[in-house]
Amino acid sequence: MPLPAHVMVNGIGAGGGADGKVNVMHPVSSAARALRFPILLVALCCLASAVEAATPSQWVNSFWPTAKAAGISRATYNAALGNFTPDPEVLKKASNQAEFSQKIWLYLHSAVSEKRVAAGQALLQQNAALLRTIESRYGVDRHVVVAIWGMESTYGEILNNPDIVKGTIRSLATLAYQGGSRAKFGRTQLIAALKILQHGDITASRMTGSWAGAMGHTQFIPTTYAAYAVDFDGDGRRDIWGNVGDALASTANYLKKSGWQAGATWGYEVSLPKGFNYGLAKSERTLSAWRKLGVTRAGGKAFPRPSESARLFAPAGAKGPAFLLIKNFKVIKHYNNADAYALAVGHLSDRLRGGSEFTVDWPDADLRLSDSELVKVQQLLADRGLYDGDIDGNIGSGSRAAIMSYQETVGLTADGQVSQKLLEMLQSGK
Repeated sequence: MPLPAHVMVNGIGAGGGADGKVNVMHPVSSAARALRFPILLVALCCLASAVEAATPSQWVNSFWPTAKAAGISRATYNAALGNFTPDPEVLKKASNQAEFSQKIWLYLHSAVSEKRVAAGQALLQQNAALLRTIESRYGVDRHVVVAIWGMESTYGEILNNPDIVKGTIRSLATLAYQGGSRAKFGRTQLIAALKILQHGDITASRMTGSWAGAMGHTQFIPTTYAAYAVDFDGDGRRDIWGNVGDALASTANYLKKSGWQAGATWGYEVSLPKGFNYGLAKSERTLSAWRKLGVTRAGGKAFPRPSESARLFAPAGAKGPAFLLIKNFKVIKHYNNADAYALAVGHLSDRLRGGSEFTVDWPDADLRLSDSELVKVQQLLADRGLYDGDIDGNIGSGSRAAIMSYQETVGLTADGQVSQKLLEMLQSGK
């Protein structure tokens, strides 16, 4: 999900806190001191108004001046928020969003599953003409665009899941009203969402997304939509919910404007020489400089543009594959500022193109679960009443929360990780 720089990827919320600046007390004039008292009274009155706006309807009334100042009409505002009630599920997720520390290779195994690869390849064929046109217009590799589609919404499947999809206006209004540290984010995104409604791109009933307001096939938050969404088919609406062309073209436009280098890949799997100094990992130099250090492409091919700058990434050290990451990898991270996510998008795009698995395997390859075994884990958790989501083999936050609950009941460390040991314990009836 593309996020503004101040929003945290793993806990969608407004940035803030210490900014590193020192507050210094300055001498003030008597006139300035005289102004302090009425200013203080105004501030206290505003605070009192905010405190008094305890009910949803009072909050809606108190937020109207902000919306009006942003150019929202009264008709748009009343239609969207006239019957607002907060969504308790949004508040629960906002206050209890789980953080999972997961090994990158386990994440990749789930993100780049055989099921996701096969589905993406089928969609590439079904939408071949559309994707060729998008690639030609924006200069972004169609396989990368489809990979992001797969990562963000499982190619649109989640848009039909009522357990995941919520009304965007209600979700964002809930955050703005009672979202705590996420209230600022909620207010900003709510104004942007109201502008989308006012423009006529979508109706309120069809404007749906995640609990935090990520919308459509490729999960744009409203401010990102405002800046990058496009009307690809020229029908006068930027419909990223029901129009696959608009959604994928908007993603390509976002990547292009984020600096995508046309005709280039995201990076290369590489082979490191014996005795390589892993202290060089995360350092950056040209591909030709890496080649002089004995770093070569897996499979022996030459680097096509040796003057490009690249960062070495070896997340498992000597026990797993290593990569040289170039400019487009950084561009993918504009969507989600995590190396694991960008590597998953890059690898999935290569697999969609017909590429193979990495030539060097990850440390625990023999312990991974197959897609059918992941489905079995979900089913066994559901049988115990711990999981009520889709039984589809996609191990997301709901599955991990269920795994943690199970681990706690059997006395294991509640880390939310799926493994052969976990499956065996579930099958044993423990």
